[in-house]
Amino acid sequence: MKNIPLLLIYSRLLIGFGIIILSIFHVTHYSFLAISLLSIGLLTDIFDGIIARKLNVSSEKLRRLDSGIDQVFFISVAIATYLQCPDFFTSNLVKLIILISAEALTYLVSYVKFKKEIATHSIGAKIWTLVLFATLVEIMIHCKSVVLFELCLYIGLLTRLEILVIVLTLKKWTNDVPTIYHAVKLRQGKEIKRNKLFNG
Repeated sequence: MKNIPLLLIYSRLLIGFGIIILSIFHVTHYSFLAISLLSIGLLTDIFDGIIARKLNVSSEKLRRLDSGIDQVFFISVAIATYLQCPDFFTSNLVKLIILISAEALTYLVSYVKFKKEIATHSIGAKIWTLVLFATLVEIMIHCKSVVLFELCLYIGLLTRLEILVIVLTLKKWTNDVPTIYHAVKLRQGKEIKRNKLFNG
């Protein structure tokens, strides 16, 4: 039972690579299969932490692994989507570079300051994940996205900025920091209240 969260986390690696393989071989009903796998991947991301906390096995190591594999998962989905819809990526190249650079900057700052990657799992980042999911689904179906993509871009940039502020505010590396407000409280040496389902 205690290995269930770990299995759910690693399953996202297989799901991500599976979507790439489906894309490379241009399988029939690719969109349906890819969206189904993407949805399963999102569900594993939601429930791995919840189950880990329920089983009392949530740890810094597990949360860091969760964050790292999340990155690989969404990069895999992005690669698969690019293989299917290269024109969308070409026409939005500058915006995508800005968004990817903002994401990379959060990791760079965290590594420079704490010698560890980020694992804030902030509320804003969770909201952005849902918007990113919806955007990827739309692109997979239509090979285009306008309103959702713009929303995804700006929410992504705002939440990356929030993560940067959280990292710069913290005195020591901490996983599961819901908001900037919580980061300030941690900096002051105060305990913070975390949601039992979504943080900690």
